[in-house]
Amino acid sequence: MSSSISTPETTADAPSFGEPWPDLNDGLLYTDVVSPRDSELTLIQFYSREYKNSAPLQGWLQRIQSGQITIDGTVVTQPDTVVRSGSQLVYRRLPWREPDAPYLLQILYEDDDLIALNKPSGLQVLPGGLFQQRTVLTQLQWRASNKVSFSKTQELQAAPVHRLGRGTSGILLCAKTKVAKTQLAAYFADGTSLIRDNSDTSTNTVTRRKITKIYRALVNGIIKQDKVIINQPIGTVQYPGVAKGLYVASPSGKPALSKVQVLEKDEQQNHTFVQVEIESGRPHQIRIHLSFIGHPLLGDPLYTAGGQPNCLDSEFLDETFAQDGGYQRPAKPVPGDCGYHLHAHKLIFQHPISNEVIKITAPLPRILQTQAEANQV
Repeated sequence: MSSSISTPETTADAPSFGEPWPDLNDGLLYTDVVSPRDSELTLIQFYSREYKNSAPLQGWLQRIQSGQITIDGTVVTQPDTVVRSGSQLVYRRLPWREPDAPYLLQILYEDDDLIALNKPSGLQVLPGGLFQQRTVLTQLQWRASNKVSFSKTQELQAAPVHRLGRGTSGILLCAKTKVAKTQLAAYFADGTSLIRDNSDTSTNTVTRRKITKIYRALVNGIIKQDKVIINQPIGTVQYPGVAKGLYVASPSGKPALSKVQVLEKDEQQNHTFVQVEIESGRPHQIRIHLSFIGHPLLGDPLYTAGGQPNCLDSEFLDETFAQDGGYQRPAKPVPGDCGYHLHAHKLIFQHPISNEVIKITAPLPRILQTQAEANQV
């Protein structure tokens, strides 16, 4: 492995790309082939059973009766129509206006194999829920379709190899070839090689992972210790509006490790600036771990002390439905809600092709700069 370190220069005027979002997206098509076990079900039975998390019964009735579903290419508006094994069902979700989201993406590093972006808070990485078009992935697709060449030997359109929460800003790594995608995904899942960052003599960082992720966060309260190691497991619980369950601190969950270093204590505002290095990548790990020790992220609408959500008093699901037949947006906070202050600040990793150690830094938002850092500007 090469011992050289590449540290890209990152400035506020680094190149950016992005196109404004259209008012409405293109809608979506969901295709199913009826299995033998579902043969003889009625159309409403099929959808209300297979996709009960998408819409309540009355919502699916509305979608069928409005002509949004076809069987083998023919529009069917009768809910009691019987489906047969092998038939193709297509549900057309009508175009809608997605919630507001930023669209410009700053390029922090780019070569023939990968591109590192500075993702703004409020922009989702991959399609999901109400955000099907207003995502990082869409902007990458539009960039490629506009014939902005990534590489003469490009095998794959650039795509993210990990996720950042919608409210989290900072470094997002994307692969531009199949080989890079496979390697980088493996780095995020688990790394075994040693990386020594000789350029940072203050810490002389050594890790057994092929990738090191360092975040900056602003938390409620004053953390007394200078350093805190959090190894609380993270699991899931049932939660309204989150089909696969909400991630929380749980003794029966999967192992998770976060290393927290206090950078500055603001006694007057009762806030603490921290740096967090995570050696695992559980969903919402930093938000959960810091709230677990009694210091949730400032402005986090979801997680409170103990690594639990603010509201977990009921499994009630609002059965009223929106204009498109789907569930109303949950009244309680959900993981995609923004407001907290978390930034993927530094990334150190072994290049998937050259083996060179790459070190990338994303500029800090003003609110996440310590007083000393702000005075240096």
